[in-house]
Amino acid sequence: MTVKERFEGIIGWFSENMPGADTELHYRSPYELLVAVMLSAQCTDKRVNLVTPALFERFPTAHELAGATSDEVFEYIRSVSYPRSKSEHLVAMAQRLEEVYGGRVPDTVEELTTLQGVGRKTANVIVSIVYDKPAMAVDTHVFRVAERIGLTTGSKNPLQTERALVRHIPEKLLGRAHHWLILHGRYICTARAPKCATCGIASWCRTRQRELAKAEKNR
Repeated sequence: MTVKERFEGIIGWFSENMPGADTELHYRSPYELLVAVMLSAQCTDKRVNLVTPALFERFPTAHELAGATSDEVFEYIRSVSYPRSKSEHLVAMAQRLEEVYGGRVPDTVEELTTLQGVGRKTANVIVSIVYDKPAMAVDTHVFRVAERIGLTTGSKNPLQTERALVRHIPEKLLGRAHHWLILHGRYICTARAPKCATCGIASWCRTRQRELAKAEKNR
C-alpha cells in the first residue's frame, strides 16, 4: 500500500463516519477556548471542562484574568496537571493579550506564540477552530496515532508530524483531521490497548496490517 493510498483510505473513512468531529472542550468565546486549550496540556478535556465553568465565571474576559494573581487562578485550576505553572502562564498570557492586542485573541500562529504558555500546537488549534484557517495541531495523540497507523514514518517531533500531515491532507480538511486523529487516539487507538478489532480504519493501518501478516506467516 502506498502512502497516498493509505491517506486516501483513512481520510475517506473519517469523512464518511465522523464528518462532524470537533473539540470536546467547552467554550463560548475565543478567549475561553484559548484558556481551555492551555489548561488541556497533558490533561484530559474532561478534567478541564470540570474546572472552567467556575474559572470563567470569576474571570469572564482577558481583562479580569490580567488583573488576577497566579495564586488566585491556582485555586480554580488546582485539579489539572501542573496547576502552578499554568496559573502563571494564564495570567501572563492575559496581560499581554490586554496590553498588545486589546484583549482580542490574535488570528495568526506567529502572534499567538508570543503569548506566554502558548506553543505551536495551541496556536494551531485556535486559528483552526476560531478563525477557520487551515492548520494541523499536533498533540500527543496525533503524534502517536499518525506514526502508528502509517501517516508518518520516523517523525521525531510534532513539527515533523505536522509537516508530513500537511503535505498529504487536503487543506480544507486539516482542521477536521486534527480532531479525527485526536478522537481516534482517545477512544479507539489508545496507547496501551488499541481496539483494533473494532477499528474502522484497520484496513489501512500500517501496524495492524503488519501484525496480521506476521500472524499469518507464523501459522
